[in-house]
Amino acid sequence: MKKLLSTFLLSAFAFCLYGQTGKVKDDLTVPSKILKMDRKYAIYLPPDYETSQRSYPVLYLLHGAGDDQTGWVQFGEVLTIADEAIKSGTSTAMIIVMPDANTGKRGYVNDVKGEWRYEDFFFQEFMPFIEKEYRIKADKRYRAIAGLSMGGEGTFIYALHHPEMFSAACPLSAATGPKTLDELKDYRLWQGVEGISDAEKESYFKHYSVLNLIQNMPDDQKKTVRWYIDCGDDDFLYEGNCLVHIAMRQKEIPHEFRIRDGAHNWTYWRESLPKVLEFVSMGFHQF
Repeated sequence: MKKLLSTFLLSAFAFCLYGQTGKVKDDLTVPSKILKMDRKYAIYLPPDYETSQRSYPVLYLLHGAGDDQTGWVQFGEVLTIADEAIKSGTSTAMIIVMPDANTGKRGYVNDVKGEWRYEDFFFQEFMPFIEKEYRIKADKRYRAIAGLSMGGEGTFIYALHHPEMFSAACPLSAATGPKTLDELKDYRLWQGVEGISDAEKESYFKHYSVLNLIQNMPDDQKKTVRWYIDCGDDDFLYEGNCLVHIAMRQKEIPHEFRIRDGAHNWTYWRESLPKVLEFVSMGFHQF
């Protein structure tokens, strides 16, 4: 009887331990004075968040153009993928935050006229709100950023502008901006560049061109962020990502660069996410 009871208790414990799942909420809001509106976000909380008192690392996960904060939830299957990665041990338990950059105007960068200051909102309002609202280890070592397409560009820009904020950055199928100043007028993700002076265009290009930021990176910043760059071999953004890889090699900036079979779609990004979780977790761990 005692043996039977012990077996039952062990089975019950295992069920409770492995039967737990994380939770996702995808219609939350944060007020923004900078953007003069409430902004939505989604959040993934790991399986033991509600039963523990500890604080967690955080991954900011950015969507692409045409999606919103629900993109990674609905199409990216973040709940299932994160739960499985944590359960298997390839990922540490972490909070995943998915902001909306598609309401009103679109994009993660400030526009040239200062009418859409999303980057300012992200660092001055959104991150402080999130890291106060949830039990997050709010320092560089336990903070990472990743995103796809337009969100990949946001990942590059945010980590290049603020290397003191992120331990790891993982751009996926990333937009990388116009390669030259002449291409600026045709780049659809940057709004409002028509009708400004040539000097303003040049300044804006230098501030937001991924290639330019990498080529002019100070030596003391080369190893401050761990980089994981991933793009499909059939992706229309393949060339830009390859050029970034070459520029990083030339500047001797350590990074992981992956070209896999695939295109610019959710099939590819769902396969990328477990690798992202594993990569950022390596930085979160103590060795």
